Amino acid sequence: MQKLREAGNRQTSIAMGEYNGAEYIGMNDSSTPRQNQSRKVSVLPLIFLIFYEVSGGPFGVEDSVRAAGPLLALAGFLIFPLIWSVPEALITAEMGTMFPENGGYVVWVSSALGPFWGFQQGWMKWLSGVIDNALYPVLFLDYLKSGIPALGGGLPRIVAVLALTIVLTYMNYRGLAIVGWVAVILGIFSILPFVVMGFISIPKLSPKRWLVADIHTVDWNLYLNTLFWNLNYWDSISTLAGEVENPKKTLPKALFYALILVVLGYFFPLLTSTGAIPLHRESWTDGYFADVAKILGGVWLGWWIQGAAAMSNMGMFVAEMSSDSFQLLGMAERGLLPEFFARRSRYGTPLVGILFSASGVLMLSWLSFQEIVAAENFLYCFGMILEFIAFVRLRVISPATPRPFKIPVGTVGAILMCVPPSILICVVLALSSLKVAIVSLAAVMIGLILQPCLKYSEKKSWLRFSVSDDLPDIQTATREDETLID
Repeated sequence: MQKLREAGNRQTSIAMGEYNGAEYIGMNDSSTPRQNQSRKVSVLPLIFLIFYEVSGGPFGVEDSVRAAGPLLALAGFLIFPLIWSVPEALITAEMGTMFPENGGYVVWVSSALGPFWGFQQGWMKWLSGVIDNALYPVLFLDYLKSGIPALGGGLPRIVAVLALTIVLTYMNYRGLAIVGWVAVILGIFSILPFVVMGFISIPKLSPKRWLVADIHTVDWNLYLNTLFWNLNYWDSISTLAGEVENPKKTLPKALFYALILVVLGYFFPLLTSTGAIPLHRESWTDGYFADVAKILGGVWLGWWIQGAAAMSNMGMFVAEMSSDSFQLLGMAERGLLPEFFARRSRYGTPLVGILFSASGVLMLSWLSFQEIVAAENFLYCFGMILEFIAFVRLRVISPATPRPFKIPVGTVGAILMCVPPSILICVVLALSSLKVAIVSLAAVMIGLILQPCLKYSEKKSWLRFSVSDDLPDIQTATREDETLID
């Protein structure tokens, strides 16, 4: 296997996604691809970036109690991570250290299945991320409108959404290291009020309240979508692996600690809240934790929870936009998008990627919360299916390629590990409404058409595509690998 090319920052022009009919195989080396002069992200900021990619705190989990009652809600946030979050985090750790570069899962799928499916993966996951990010300015204002009624609708709300999007987009423009440390500060601020509320609730806890369940009244669609939305996106951090300090060690460690932080951050607020107050299922909707805090600790704690929720949405916005924009940059560096997407600002951030992602957020911010969650889950499911296939296929066709972190299972174990989350994906897709399915499938069709159109534009020299010379080679699986398989 060849070493990294020693060219500096040159880019070699090629036909878009050209790979000579062979399988893409990523190469590892001691250096991290696409080095830049900006500061790299260390372990602590990376933990909180993952925390905000996935969670941001327990805000948004209230619907699980309304949908299924306390027992199933608590069980869901213990069992679902084992079925979904742990496998996704492990796969992200293995593949992210195998391909420590920007683009993440797009590079994984391209390496295993070729550039066409790599582009489809990038399109669906980017669109899913942008749809997800359209939630956060809206939710931020929803938490503030009780104190500032003017933000409830009309021109003031439109102006506020626009202004907030611009401010948070500028923060991403200034650098990923800044975003990472902002995530740390916001994360601590978001978690602290729930720690305080937990201590206050102890004298009022009644364990029998946790056992309430009525299987006949469960809204399975709302329940599963709430769990899925709050416990996915572990792979998003892979799209900026090239910006991480020593990613082969830092990424697995950060994913491990973030997994613990996310699960505890969901479970204990639900445990203390459902156990400390009488159950009124219909009241458990977005923002209900603030009401619980007022009941348990008074108005001051309720306001603290509301402020933490607002700040959490800011953290999730900047983390998601970082992931989305670096994904576009990584795709351009691999020749899957036009070369101008690889352009960086003087702060080392993906300038064009940030602008495209911000524009998508503004265009989608008019959708309702339920429509956004359902649509992004649908697209995300398609992307995860491709990731599972790529993970298993690379275990088969490239067993000798270095994996600094490798899940201690063989090929059969890798397949079995993907079975439970795949079944869950099928259930989530089956429960989607017809409207969401039609809109999401239309989005998938756009991607299927867009890739050949971009390839045609490259052929006609309307757009320029290139592969960065300072990335690891993507080349044909070696005969040695094939021999090892036998």
